Amino acid sequence: MLDIHMSVWLISAAAVLGLVIFDFYAHVRTPHEPTFRESAIWSSIYIALAVVFGVVFLIVIGPEHGGEFFAGYITEKSLSVDNLFVFLMIMTSFRVPRAYQQKVLLVGVVIALVLRTVFILLGAAALNTFSWVFYIFGAILLWTAWKQVMPEEESDDSIPGGKAVALLKRFVPTTDEYNEDRLTVKIDGKRFITPMLVVMVAIGFTDVLFALDSIPAIYGLTQEPYIVFMANALALLGLRQLYFLIGGLLDRLVYLAQGLGVILAFIGVKLVFHAMHVNELPFINGGEHITWAPEISTATSLIVIIGTLVVVTVASLLKNKHDRKTAAQAEAAERSGQA
Repeated sequence: MLDIHMSVWLISAAAVLGLVIFDFYAHVRTPHEPTFRESAIWSSIYIALAVVFGVVFLIVIGPEHGGEFFAGYITEKSLSVDNLFVFLMIMTSFRVPRAYQQKVLLVGVVIALVLRTVFILLGAAALNTFSWVFYIFGAILLWTAWKQVMPEEESDDSIPGGKAVALLKRFVPTTDEYNEDRLTVKIDGKRFITPMLVVMVAIGFTDVLFALDSIPAIYGLTQEPYIVFMANALALLGLRQLYFLIGGLLDRLVYLAQGLGVILAFIGVKLVFHAMHVNELPFINGGEHITWAPEISTATSLIVIIGTLVVVTVASLLKNKHDRKTAAQAEAAERSGQA
């Protein structure tokens, strides 16, 4: 285990909090729809920050833990792209004006940071105390991978966080009209919550579900809580900019779900193998460690993760190109038939 001094934890947490505060005052406080250029610049800056941190971490701590950070960061960044699909669904369902979407996303990032920090600390404590938790984490990832590859059909009116929103509306007076980016509004002397607060509840509810998937995933790559925290924090900090940068391209990554399924299944298998190595369950191998299970290295994890993402991107681009060509041929054939 890495011996990270408490002062390093505090400085890192303060830096993350400082970036969130800066993000609010520099970009979110005044409602506006970010341009492509603004989103691209700030998305690049946050990625560069993660790379610089990873390189410094690699030099100071060593290549093994440095590799674990990059594997964890790339995995969390990939999962955050998948999360953007859900955020897009929520924004569309609540008809959030584009100028106010930045505030909703930043609040979602803050909620995610708080929830994941709690899950990280709980996960670290559980793994240190009960080695069998690795089996549970592995099972969660394998099940999630299956759901990614074989998604369930949803009704047209179902939205993420719908149950939490319905519960909120049941007990709290709400209005269907936006009042700029205010969370509450007074009507005829009575206080109502606006759709801005309602959509934030939906985002917060889905953040809980995302944490249940992402934390086991990164603990499959490293058991160091500090690496898990920094990889999650740096991946989440650029999420708002990434949303506006690739929002129009999300529907083109047609094989993203399958690719993430492969990555999660790989990490799930890796977790199960690790659980077998540290096995203490009396009904498995008599409570003895299972030494024949292979240990998957960090370098192998990086190759699988990056390779899968490359294949997914190339395959998606080729399918989009083929679909456009087929559509153009069909349109040309229809025009010639009418003539």
